[in-house]
Amino acid sequence: MKKGYAIGVMASVMVLFAIFFVYPAWTIVSEAFWKKGGGFTLSYVFAVFHDPVYLEGLWNAFLLGITSTMVTLMIAFPLALLGHKYDFAGKKILGVLVLVPLILPPFVGAVGVKEMLGVDGAWNALLIDLGWMDAAHPYDWLANGRFLGIVLMNALHLYPILYMNIAAALANLDPAMEQAAENLGCPPWRRFWKITFPLAMPGVFAGSSIVFIWAFTELGVPLVFDYARVAPVQVYDGIKDLGGNPLPYAIVAIMLAISAVVFAVSKLVIGRSPLGTAPRPKGRSNDVPLKGIRSYMVAGVFLLLFLVASIPHVGVIFLSCSNDWYQTVLPNTLTMRHFDEALGNSLVVPSIKNSLYYASVATVIDLILGLAIAWVVVRSKIRGRGLLDGLVMLPLAVPGLVMAFGYLALSQPGKPFAFLVGADGNPALLLIVAYAFRRLPYIVRSAVAGLQQSNPVLEEAARSLGSTPARSLRKIAIPLIGANLAAGAILAFAFAMLEVSDSLILAQQTEHYPITKAIYTLLSTLGNGEQLAAALGLWAMVFLSVAIMGAAIIGGKRGGLFKV
Repeated sequence: MKKGYAIGVMASVMVLFAIFFVYPAWTIVSEAFWKKGGGFTLSYVFAVFHDPVYLEGLWNAFLLGITSTMVTLMIAFPLALLGHKYDFAGKKILGVLVLVPLILPPFVGAVGVKEMLGVDGAWNALLIDLGWMDAAHPYDWLANGRFLGIVLMNALHLYPILYMNIAAALANLDPAMEQAAENLGCPPWRRFWKITFPLAMPGVFAGSSIVFIWAFTELGVPLVFDYARVAPVQVYDGIKDLGGNPLPYAIVAIMLAISAVVFAVSKLVIGRSPLGTAPRPKGRSNDVPLKGIRSYMVAGVFLLLFLVASIPHVGVIFLSCSNDWYQTVLPNTLTMRHFDEALGNSLVVPSIKNSLYYASVATVIDLILGLAIAWVVVRSKIRGRGLLDGLVMLPLAVPGLVMAFGYLALSQPGKPFAFLVGADGNPALLLIVAYAFRRLPYIVRSAVAGLQQSNPVLEEAARSLGSTPARSLRKIAIPLIGANLAAGAILAFAFAMLEVSDSLILAQQTEHYPITKAIYTLLSTLGNGEQLAAALGLWAMVFLSVAIMGAAIIGGKRGGLFKV
């Protein structure tokens, strides 16, 4: 690749990131440390730490992040290790079913779980039928277990991300190391602690950092569970004071600092290991074929986890089809009228059209930028390409709540991003930009992986015959990495369609609501609002399931799309 083209691409991307990513984040940080009359101050940050309500919110958010990550690791690591070590009945099918939790946004799943765990919900009805609970004094699981409920919702939704990172790390281990230890008489548990676990740490840290940041800044599930004493909800509630109260800015700045530290530690650990770039060593496969009862026992572990992780999905399905679900294990009657009513609701169809438009345009932008960035990172030799690669991964480390809050502050009348909001208050351009920069890492990672795996000799031959870099890219490189680009684009589009933080914060008028804002609004509607929200959530679940399965089939290697 010619040096001039590479420098031009890198400079353009750096400028765009400076304007639409660094600037919004810096705006939040500067507001948190800048006095109204001018001058640097730490008083707002100190005020947060001295306010018992805000301090409790930060502490609860941190605990949610840590606890969710630990529970997720306890689920994902044994699962990845079993999949790495053994060949058992139904392994391929069960490996795909592991991805099922990703097909439902956690806050939509929380709607179904909330219905089942309510005082008059399905779980209490089951315990009463079994004689294990007094019908006159049912237990309020939600009032007494909101924290644990949010942790479980996060863990059941996020464990596939950690599972895929750990599986990718285990796949890169040289089997000869474990085989040599086994030949020297090292017992299995000692091989695990001395060889397998330390070498898998890059995958553990890569996945854990994503899980922690996601759970630490999660907004949707606490909102559905009415868990107000947590920092993301406090920031969301503080939007109405955006012009006068500096403390929400300080909270967001603190959350950004914590997330940045976690991300930096993760990159430091990964950077010390060559596992992220090394191909799988050649050698005898260490998959142990299992027969009989042992094979079915391992398969049973995968199947049991799949069934448990599917409980929120089942709750959403039943709620969307229920005519009367009160004090019974299953709905008394089923109906499809909620789907008809949802399509007739003034929120639903426009929200679907809006999300399709926002996500489609954002994905096209991501494809153009992602391919250009990957081309510079892999094919060029200019200095700074490693910095560019790290820069475009930062959206995975910066909480969506932080960026949404930054965009909101900069899009107020008279602010620099006000031009992204239409005269009628339409935030389409603002949401497209937010979606594009949040989901860009998926396409960059896919394109980088494709270019690293494709042979550059064909491109070099074309250039030696006079082909321009743009033509060789269009005629040779893109067809070779088309599957990678398609997989990354599908995931970027799907997750943009169901983005929570940007959608809830940036879309303020009903006619401009995306799907997730429409679902949240329907939840507070009297009558059958929850059923209508579940019906719309079921549509989202079907859409995401098709998208993720398509990405897995087209992209082949699943873990690479989620690596930090």
